[in-house]
Amino acid sequence: MRDFKSEVLEIIDRDDYTPLTIEELTNELDAHDSDDFKALVKTLVSLEELRVIRRTKKDRYIKETEAKYAKGTLSMHKRGFGFLRVEEEGMDDIFIPPSDVNGAFDGDTVLVELKDGSRGESSEGTVVEILQHNITQLVGRYEGSKGFGFVVPDSQTFKKDIFISKSNNLGAVSGHKVLVEITKFPDNDENPEGHITRILGHENDPGVDILSIVIQHGINIDFPTDVMHEIESVPETVQEDEKKGRVDLRNDLTITIDGEDAKDLDDAVAVKKLKNGNYELTVSIADVSHYVKEGSPLDTEAYDRGTSVYLVDRVIPMLPHKLSNGICSLNPDVERLAMSCRMEVDHEGRVVDHEIFESVIKSDYRMTYTAVNKILEDDDEATKKEFHEITPMILEAGELAKILRRKRELRGAIDFDFNEAKVLVDKEGSPEDIVLRTRGAGEKLIEEFMLLANETVAETFHWMELPFIYRVHEDPKEDRLRQFFDFLTGFGIFVKGKGNQIHPHALQEILEQVKDTPEEMVISTLMLRSMQQARYSEESLGHFGLSTEYYTHFTSPIRRYPDLMVHRLIRTYIINKNVRKETVDHFKKELPEIAKHTSERERRAVDAERDTVDLKKAEFMQQHIGETFEGVISGVMNFGMFVELPNTIEGLVHVNNLTDDFYNFNERMMAMLGESTGKVFRIGDTVEIEVKDVNLDERLIDFKVVGMSESKRDEQRRNRKPVNIKAKTRSRSHRDKVNESRGKKPKSKKPFYKAAPKGKGKKKRK
Repeated sequence: MRDFKSEVLEIIDRDDYTPLTIEELTNELDAHDSDDFKALVKTLVSLEELRVIRRTKKDRYIKETEAKYAKGTLSMHKRGFGFLRVEEEGMDDIFIPPSDVNGAFDGDTVLVELKDGSRGESSEGTVVEILQHNITQLVGRYEGSKGFGFVVPDSQTFKKDIFISKSNNLGAVSGHKVLVEITKFPDNDENPEGHITRILGHENDPGVDILSIVIQHGINIDFPTDVMHEIESVPETVQEDEKKGRVDLRNDLTITIDGEDAKDLDDAVAVKKLKNGNYELTVSIADVSHYVKEGSPLDTEAYDRGTSVYLVDRVIPMLPHKLSNGICSLNPDVERLAMSCRMEVDHEGRVVDHEIFESVIKSDYRMTYTAVNKILEDDDEATKKEFHEITPMILEAGELAKILRRKRELRGAIDFDFNEAKVLVDKEGSPEDIVLRTRGAGEKLIEEFMLLANETVAETFHWMELPFIYRVHEDPKEDRLRQFFDFLTGFGIFVKGKGNQIHPHALQEILEQVKDTPEEMVISTLMLRSMQQARYSEESLGHFGLSTEYYTHFTSPIRRYPDLMVHRLIRTYIINKNVRKETVDHFKKELPEIAKHTSERERRAVDAERDTVDLKKAEFMQQHIGETFEGVISGVMNFGMFVELPNTIEGLVHVNNLTDDFYNFNERMMAMLGESTGKVFRIGDTVEIEVKDVNLDERLIDFKVVGMSESKRDEQRRNRKPVNIKAKTRSRSHRDKVNESRGKKPKSKKPFYKAAPKGKGKKKRK
């Protein structure tokens, strides 16, 4: 769809501009086509909302005042300030001080007037108009009284309790966790009003804590009736007529490799050496699009969910189990329909030939990462004997994976090898242990094969120049990357060149330089945070982190809707050879919204996963209050410093708990400096801490530094507000000042976690 924004702005900025009607603008811009006219109207409405233009009583458009406005979604912080997530591309988030929120709530669509800076630069703003309240349902704890009650939201960013009249409490009693719908937002400082729509259970009941988080994020657990009715007609086995026209791979030696507890096996691989010395790699992916038809109730529900959600104690699937764990799961010794990408790969890791086709397969073995690791890493004779039929193929697959990994390293792909933790819970949902996931040769092998298939499919459609959905990771913004480079100078690392000209290979070299050093994880984390988020797009923009020009998600249609959409496009364009104008126009219109929606659903899933993990980590640390551990300073703010333990648990040492001196925050050094002692606490330093307290409601863990005695300073000096020592270089954005940094996980003096056996990890999201 044509974008008229720049053209309209160019017209109204003319010195000789006279107010025009929409008909005159239509003629001026030659927007007579129906779609163009709709796009023009949408642009004019948007510019009116942003107060860039104004429509007069005679329906003519004139330029507004010079005041600068931005429209977007307000994201509140629990400390009372907020950020405007700006709709306009290219603009950074705008910091909203607590005094300038002006009654807006978290999630509201608001209009903000910029205080300082210019459009596109970091700035502050004031909410001048609430355009729409977007969060109308909340989960919270009901507190009843005689004749009325209040719901105290679980959300730390929604600061008002919701008033509930007795007739609207659904019979809830104090202590119940409930879902409340807000029916009235106040025009002043009063409380919103609402009615309870669902009682989740008592706050102390097992599982209610996780359920509350799921419901709060708007994630549906149960599938609608029409969806369950639809899947009744899905067969449990592949039918004969479904095999027609497909390439028969049932006699090709094929295996799946996944974690022991995986039930939705959506990828299978086959590797063999060719006579010319090259490798033939066939990646077969469950043909989910064969069963999920466009526009069906099942498709609509899968689209709405966008992705499966992996929580601490459960998985909320994108598709019903009959599909995800049944006919669409590539289980061994049963026929399954697949979409296959067969690639011929030379010894440099280049794909010299490929084809994408529908297939029918029969997996020969359901291999685990653990077993593959024993073959590739341990050369375990017992395991090789047990799987003697496929051991030669696994060894060849290991050779190919090393070639592919070396190729990615040479082109500059960035490999963030972070520790990932898994919280183990008992039947009632209480945390029992925290284990670290590891990536062995088996995990890396599948990762390389899936990456290659994704790249190959993406490049195919890039050159076909047909509407498609890509996984993109845009170049880092120059100011954020420059701030990261400024931070590196404190570690004696100097990066030459401008931020907007940095190749990912330079960042890879930084990671190699700090590998196995105390500051490795801190620098890796801050590097990651200096980059933009990967997302889905209808444009082929490349993937900065992977250092590739072409990338998509093709390999997980069971659990990601974009992959399902990619399969649908493959079937349309390649299998059915349907590139008619009406088909192309249909996808051209639909894909931008699909990309936007699925990107948002991915972020929702990540937030829900993180919230459940943080809750269980906090709950786990309750049993360790008063104990001491060794950790690394992972972030420093003016209010204190964050310390991360080897098991990835992070806690805050508040500035008031730095009791042996008065500490000032040095922004340039990212450190706390003691006034009298000269003691320095900075990111990457190892410290011994004591677990002081745990706040489950806010999922926060408080630490204090061991051995820090009370000084003789008086109470007034101890409690005065810390001073921020401003950096003499470029200023940092308000958002950066409050972003929490994470860091290195060293070996603990008192370990209370264990590493998970290799093969327990879930697939890595790229």
